[in-house]
Amino acid sequence: MSDLAARFQTAAEDSKKLSQRPDNDTLLKLYASFKQGSSGDVEGKRPGFTDLVGRAKYDAWAKLKGTPKEEAMQQYVDLVESLKNA
Repeated sequence: MSDLAARFQTAAEDSKKLSQRPDNDTLLKLYASFKQGSSGDVEGKRPGFTDLVGRAKYDAWAKLKGTPKEEAMQQYVDLVESLKNA
């Protein structure tokens, strides 16, 4: 496991232990960068208009389409670190 992958995994665990729940925009950024870093580009159909949360998550992830996994992993690690220090 690379150093970045290890830090990514640690950040994923740390994100569950934050002292405060981040606002919705930050949660979407966390979700999108985690998914891009772990799964790559978004796949599948965009959820329907009745699934507002699913749609927001899909859209946030789709904005990162084409971002290399390593870059998304680093973004995720940096974001979790900034939230831990906030």
